[in-house]
Amino acid sequence: MGQSEIVIKGAREHNLKDIDLTIPRDQLVVITGLSGSGKSSLAFDTMYAEGQRRYVESLSSYARMFLGQMSKPDLDSIDGLSPAVSIDQKTTSKNPRSTVGTTTEIYDYLRLLFARVGVPHCPECGREIKKQTTDQVTDEVLSLAEEGRKAVILAPVVSGRKGEFTKLFADLQKEGFTRVRVDGEMMRLEGEPLTLDKKYKHFIDVVVDRVVLKASATSRIAEAVELATKLAEGRVLVQLMGPDGKPLAQDAPTSSGATGGLREGEYLFSLALACPVHGHSMDELQPRDFSFNAPYGACPDCLGIGSRDEVDASLVVPDPSLSIAEGAIAPFRSGNYYPQILAAVVAHLGASADTPWEDLPRSVQKGVLEGLGDQKIRVDYTTVDGRETYWFIQWEGALAAVSRRYSEAQSDAQREKLGAYFATVPCPTCKGRRLKPEILAVTVNGKSIHDVTELSAVDALEFFEGLRFAGQDGFIANPIVKEIVARLRFLVDVGLDYLTLERATATLSGGEAQRIRLATQIGAGLMGVLYILDEPSIGLHQRDNERLIATLEHLRDLGNTVVVVEHDEDTIRAADYVVDMGPGAGEHGGHVVAAGTPAQVMAQEGSLTADYLSGRRSIAVPQQRRNPKKGTLTLTGATENNLKNVTLKVPLGTLTVVTGVSGSGKSSLITDTLAPALANRLNHAHKRTGPYRKITGLEHLDKVINIDQSPIGRTPRSNPATYIGLWDDIRALFASTQESKARGYSPGRFSFNVSGGRCEACKGDGQIKIEMHFLPDIYVPCEVCNGQRYNRETLQVTYRGKNISEVLDMTVEDALAFFENIPGIKRKLQTLFDVGLGYIRLGQPATTLSGGEAQRVKLASELQKRSTGKTFYILDEPTTGLHFEDVRQLLEVLQRLVSSGNTVLVIEHNLDVVKSADHIVDLGPEGGDRGGTIIAQGTPEQVAKVEASHTGRFIKRML
Repeated sequence: MGQSEIVIKGAREHNLKDIDLTIPRDQLVVITGLSGSGKSSLAFDTMYAEGQRRYVESLSSYARMFLGQMSKPDLDSIDGLSPAVSIDQKTTSKNPRSTVGTTTEIYDYLRLLFARVGVPHCPECGREIKKQTTDQVTDEVLSLAEEGRKAVILAPVVSGRKGEFTKLFADLQKEGFTRVRVDGEMMRLEGEPLTLDKKYKHFIDVVVDRVVLKASATSRIAEAVELATKLAEGRVLVQLMGPDGKPLAQDAPTSSGATGGLREGEYLFSLALACPVHGHSMDELQPRDFSFNAPYGACPDCLGIGSRDEVDASLVVPDPSLSIAEGAIAPFRSGNYYPQILAAVVAHLGASADTPWEDLPRSVQKGVLEGLGDQKIRVDYTTVDGRETYWFIQWEGALAAVSRRYSEAQSDAQREKLGAYFATVPCPTCKGRRLKPEILAVTVNGKSIHDVTELSAVDALEFFEGLRFAGQDGFIANPIVKEIVARLRFLVDVGLDYLTLERATATLSGGEAQRIRLATQIGAGLMGVLYILDEPSIGLHQRDNERLIATLEHLRDLGNTVVVVEHDEDTIRAADYVVDMGPGAGEHGGHVVAAGTPAQVMAQEGSLTADYLSGRRSIAVPQQRRNPKKGTLTLTGATENNLKNVTLKVPLGTLTVVTGVSGSGKSSLITDTLAPALANRLNHAHKRTGPYRKITGLEHLDKVINIDQSPIGRTPRSNPATYIGLWDDIRALFASTQESKARGYSPGRFSFNVSGGRCEACKGDGQIKIEMHFLPDIYVPCEVCNGQRYNRETLQVTYRGKNISEVLDMTVEDALAFFENIPGIKRKLQTLFDVGLGYIRLGQPATTLSGGEAQRVKLASELQKRSTGKTFYILDEPTTGLHFEDVRQLLEVLQRLVSSGNTVLVIEHNLDVVKSADHIVDLGPEGGDRGGTIIAQGTPEQVAKVEASHTGRFIKRML
């Protein structure tokens, strides 16, 4: 019998204070506590890192070269560990080829199913494609060109396979063949057999006969076709020669008429499958033909990505309320040349350059954007020095002009500037379907593979559960369908029933991506594994929480230990064992405050988590809701993704919360439509905006600030002090001391990013990376500056007894007391402290901040700017990674913003935030196609009365 618990002794990673902890195995364990109290340090940096490291250590040194190595965490010992699998939020693939179908492996099974039981059709006439006979192929070969043309009949024996093929060439030589075409190049078979490079894929075609296309040669052609089809398993390739007797495509890329793509003048016939009318012949279907990542089936124009970058009219005209004279055409706002050309085009079309763009007739807009063809128009032009002249031009159109200037751009800066006007649009050839027409014409039960991936998970589940196959097809298809159904059911179980299989992984939220990986892990059916999850409930509506908890319990019941870092109340109550970290954050955390069953933890004094769970503390419902009558921001007719012509009304001067079940259209409405539309109008940005009819109420606003979850910096040199602009003030302060003035130091002397004041041995990093072969790279403190980042002379300058390196190492809390007499610095530090980040160090590398911390640093950076009372703030799930106590602090900050006249709009599922709102907009009723409408809006009390609203049901209990 194995050990029944995981025993950790002396864990000291990051801020952990030498803790000893015993966690039961094969249970659902929740680690909770304040943000920054050491939960991730315990779960990921100690348990996962050590479990992973031990597993990797057991592999050969050769295998270890290819795996990311982990350094040993700082602890005395840990016993009872299993191999660890971490499911966190940071590992979503940004590759445009990665989709929900490929991530969950459902697409692999779909490819197999369509290749084995799919029914091919002609892409032109839709006829079912049947097999051809030798006579039919011979007749078609004769009809390829006028009589007397020469042709070569080839047998494609190898298509896109690796190998040396020495034996194949020897056998062909014995059978009397003298010529082969290898990778597009003709070779003779004589003497020693050829040997190819086995590292590359090859295409080999055997030359069976050279014929002249005429009626008298029919029997000779038929013999050659028959011989070729015997050699190449039913396939024959015909290469037509030009009138000069030479191949038509001399310089085409090397590829044979195998599935890799035909060259000019080549025709592939198959005794297997072909349309008798249009002659579309197909090979025996292979799973690779249905992959949009391989050349065999991918659309040849977009190479299987399904989209391409083109100039987007909505980016070229970001603000339709401006006229041409005011610069409605953003790329050509400045300069002397284009504004005069555009004015001439508008005048030629009979309109005025002073009319707002949205009021111009459609025909005028089209002429300006798409050009006037061959028409010549007169341009009356005034040069920079005031001379007047005129000439005639053909106007190509603003879209074509941007595209041309982009392709002709000499500098990266110019290319980057023009690149901002490009957007991703569906590929015009495959209409975004990614595959060739003949592959899309293969169906199962009347649906192509793309039709199936367009279905949401719940609809796809219904489709596959209703499939019935007869006879031999049943034997082949039933096991494949069983696997597909099982995986779709897992997706539905973790609350992702609204996702389609073709949805790009890059567009998923952190919580969605994590739950997809969770579904994949359940599909793997492993037992005896340690799973460590990082807040899987992010972005999940309360309604779907029960399904997620059931999934976690299922993973535990398979015989796994499931450790979840989580703040969600339902998950904590459902756990078998809870570990509460604290008591404070950062330096004040790192202790185990309470551990045991949820009931035992709740009974303990001194634990904030226990206080909130047991009801001793709570976040109060506001006494009254604001109704400031400052006007309303109205967005009409939004139709992005699944939105059904939505009209959104946000009362200005309120805290408005947009909520709804996952996939109901919150991000489509706010992140993809409202935020960019406001940024374009108020901040003069040019971002791609989801389609909408109009937006009103902007006269009450002066700027929009969008605070999302993206990290604040990708390098260890970025830190909270540099991000909020505090570091410049501190450097200026040090440069103003007597000592600095005497030495002639400027603020640049105190930067660790430029040479001068920094330690040159470590280039201001404070540590040096040493590459270790077979072992993880290790970072050692720089011996020259002892990790202080600066050289000796710079460190001799002090302010109130502290040098610049010691200031970098202060926590926000300590720095606040230290700089209390310097108003500019104190104000910026106070905002960091107010958003609950008093525990982080000023110089803490941005890469070590959690998602919730990074978002609050951004919030602090906006809060310290002078408020005008006319700002519109948009926050996307700001409670990610926040404990009940942190949520209370965050709400105080948001309420303070609203009280000074600003409008705050939050996308959120956290019920404490929802119940504190002045106004709620609830989207639904379900996710995906069954969502996209507003089902309730008003105060929390009003929404609680709406029967159809899932949010209303949960909010009723809170009020």
